[in-house]
Amino acid sequence: MLLNLTETKDKEILQAILSTIDEGIHAVDANGVSIFYNHVAAKLDGLEGEDILGKHLLDVFPSLTVETSTLLKVIKTGQPIYNQHQSYYNMRGVLIDTVNTTLPIKVNGDIFGAVEIAKDMTKVKRLSEKLIDLQAKVESGNGQKKAKQHETGAKYRMTDIITKNGRFKLIKEKALKAAATSSPILIYGETGTGKELLVQAIHNASPRKSAPFIAQNCAAIPSSLLESILFGTVKGSYTGAVDRPGLFEIADGGTLFLDEINSMPLDIQAKLLRVLENGLIRRVGGMKEQGVNVRIIAAMNEPAEKCIEEKTLRADLYYRLNVIHLQIPPLRERKEDIPLLVNHFIEKYNFLFGKLVTGLSDEVLSLFSTYSWPGNVREMQHAIESSMNMMDGDIITLEHIPHHIGDNSAMTETPAHIEPLRDALLETETRLINEAMKETGGNIQQAARLLRIPRQTLQYKLTKLNQ
Repeated sequence: MLLNLTETKDKEILQAILSTIDEGIHAVDANGVSIFYNHVAAKLDGLEGEDILGKHLLDVFPSLTVETSTLLKVIKTGQPIYNQHQSYYNMRGVLIDTVNTTLPIKVNGDIFGAVEIAKDMTKVKRLSEKLIDLQAKVESGNGQKKAKQHETGAKYRMTDIITKNGRFKLIKEKALKAAATSSPILIYGETGTGKELLVQAIHNASPRKSAPFIAQNCAAIPSSLLESILFGTVKGSYTGAVDRPGLFEIADGGTLFLDEINSMPLDIQAKLLRVLENGLIRRVGGMKEQGVNVRIIAAMNEPAEKCIEEKTLRADLYYRLNVIHLQIPPLRERKEDIPLLVNHFIEKYNFLFGKLVTGLSDEVLSLFSTYSWPGNVREMQHAIESSMNMMDGDIITLEHIPHHIGDNSAMTETPAHIEPLRDALLETETRLINEAMKETGGNIQQAARLLRIPRQTLQYKLTKLNQ
């Protein structure tokens, strides 16, 4: 719309409107040359309008590259980028934090440029950091019990569980219904399927959501200490023992999540069964019983039948816990969720790493779809994080993914007479670029016209070729 107005008056009115908006607005044409720049954007960047209008983006902001500029990225891909966090130093050396939305400008289906709306979050971030520091000081003076509750509070909700798998959707529906009661829940799922995420979501959907949420992995603590951690101790019960509440007392009124419960010693399982039956606990070394109101949610990464047969889980405890049974399907059984999870983790690490990765190559997406994912969603998350640490471009390719996933002989071994496609494409691309640069005497702008690609794209490829 901005670019199609021909009447001077209409242009002036539109520019006056855009200039009154309290967010930075910066528009460039298809070549990356600035065509609109309001006073808020100028203030953020420490520039004047005349410093940037009519000039190429990379000439004015030398710290940016084709890969880190959201405007150039949108021109290249034609895809909008929403709510992208960005931190940078302006021309005065002041650190600026913004949240940007960048949109392509299309005329009759062709990309004519891009426009970016930047909201200054610098003051908000500084106030947030001060608030966090203040909260930390307050928490440090509120005693060990409150600090422990704060550290182990539930942060996930049902909306954080990403799936379009029909089976998993039913699990979420059952979990929401179960959240309304206080009955025990037993969850089964392989390692990395997201058992604690589901448990936290149940807690936050329950009437106990403002009460403590405590999670304890039973396999992470020596069996000799687990009883005292769960039930607390009385001073003098053993050498060095002091009066200390256990997790049941700390979680009173809330939810206690016991992961890998089949790793709990059988004698402690018997005491846990008693708590489930009558709601009473007794500290180690103590004579007095006290009542607790705690919802127990337990989880296992092995089938219950196998654990009972191997005598790592008491049958009577299983039947008491298994009032509500939820079984999380492994990732290999919900392959339709892979693209959703990939996009989620890319967005997460784009924000954390300050990158602009847009997706996976077709080869990686195909590999992810056929890989068995023994570590499930956790393994995928780590694979995306690892890949984004290793890359500079905008697409995750086979060379970026962890070796244990990419080392697939069926994909990597090719007949001797067939050259790998990637090598052949790189060789052809390099040859064409060299011919265009030679033909134009090294003029990048003219060479880009010959190759029919944007100048900034050619500049990026020349940089990668060390030319």
